[in-house]
Amino acid sequence: MSDPADDLIEQPTNTELSERELEIVRLLATGLSNKEIAGQLYLSVNTVKVHVRNVFAKLGVQTRTEATLVAIQRGLVEVPGAEAAAGSIEPPLPIGPTVTIEPPLPIGRRIALIALPLIALLLVAITAPRGAGQAGGASQEFSNAQSVSSGGVVKVSDTAWQALPQMSLARGRLAVAAAMGQVVAIGGETDGGVTGQVEVLDAVAQRWRIGAAKPLPVANIGAAVISRTVIVPGGYTGAGTPTAIVEAYDVLSDTWRTLAPLPAPRFAYAIAAYADRVYVIGGWDGSRYVNSVFEYDPVSDRWSTRSAMPIPRGFAAAGAVGDSVYVVGGYADGVEFDRCDRYLPEGDVWQPCAPMTVARGGAGAAVVGNRLYVIGGGWTGYLSFNERYDPTSDAWSVVPTPFTGQWRGLGVGVLGSDIYAVGGWNGQYQAVVEKYNPFPFNIFVPATTR
Repeated sequence: MSDPADDLIEQPTNTELSERELEIVRLLATGLSNKEIAGQLYLSVNTVKVHVRNVFAKLGVQTRTEATLVAIQRGLVEVPGAEAAAGSIEPPLPIGPTVTIEPPLPIGRRIALIALPLIALLLVAITAPRGAGQAGGASQEFSNAQSVSSGGVVKVSDTAWQALPQMSLARGRLAVAAAMGQVVAIGGETDGGVTGQVEVLDAVAQRWRIGAAKPLPVANIGAAVISRTVIVPGGYTGAGTPTAIVEAYDVLSDTWRTLAPLPAPRFAYAIAAYADRVYVIGGWDGSRYVNSVFEYDPVSDRWSTRSAMPIPRGFAAAGAVGDSVYVVGGYADGVEFDRCDRYLPEGDVWQPCAPMTVARGGAGAAVVGNRLYVIGGGWTGYLSFNERYDPTSDAWSVVPTPFTGQWRGLGVGVLGSDIYAVGGWNGQYQAVVEKYNPFPFNIFVPATTR
């Protein structure tokens, strides 16, 4: 069986990286700086920078750590002990010329070399064959409040994500929305149970304040933004039942109001806004996972039922790109999914799209620059990266993650080109806030005068 990871990172021939770039990526893997690489290869530092930039582009990565991981996965870097970890009978043939680095190495380099076999072992774990769904235990489907901590978050130090001030309340299974320069965290579940607490982050000042509490505390929810209004449908109540109640939060006035209820109770749904309408997709109805699609028209304050998605599931992520709403991942009945389904609201039809590299249940989704970013997830497997979908090419690529392991039930919002990932579960409920910008550099074009 082929590994679905091959759909994300094709196994290239060595010609995709030049001989010089192969030398560069191997030296990157040892922890050398650009200046030290330049000394080893008798190049200028600027030339090395250009090669490094080209390597990053060809491997589809953004950091040196990611480049090392992908290079190991593709067999471009030989790691002592990796063959045994992968169960190889014969060692792989050497790729390109061997680069010798004169001893002694600084202590930091030695640590890096010792760590590489561990990285290889992790890669073997995360690239185990996966299908459209990955089976796993159904424990803690709707609540983690009684779970025993498995050690907490595993933080990745070398990442493009920026840690921001944390919430005052650690929680997951919450709704997060971004509007009017603010990121709003709503409800969710804590170690003490379901909460209605609302916290609002000023994105410029990077300060949190307590907002008006949601009238009905719920968890396993999502949110969609129409203008300055955050719409939160249904949810999992403190009594452990689904509700059809829909409440809306006004970001500027810090007030709540009740909207028309859902056609049926739902929680653990996917949610997205498209053309000033809200779509609630799938979820749990109190007895089973469903594939229903509800559309909300805020002008008439009415819900209607649209064509059902191909399979029932909950805990999926959704985002609108172009004329489509993409629903990815999810979880149902002990199976975690890597699938992607495309919904066209104008035609009320569903179409298939390329699956993700790994199954992701309980992930969050964000749309930036006509790309869909899927953050976190992990019900049954170990995750070490996020993913980005390009609808034009119908292809997925690697995006860095601030945490490894299982990071699910988080909330995700977007302001401008900044993605905010908030809270979630990773062995314990989190108060973390992480920001990622896919376009970290602003390009200024000087004005011309005539």
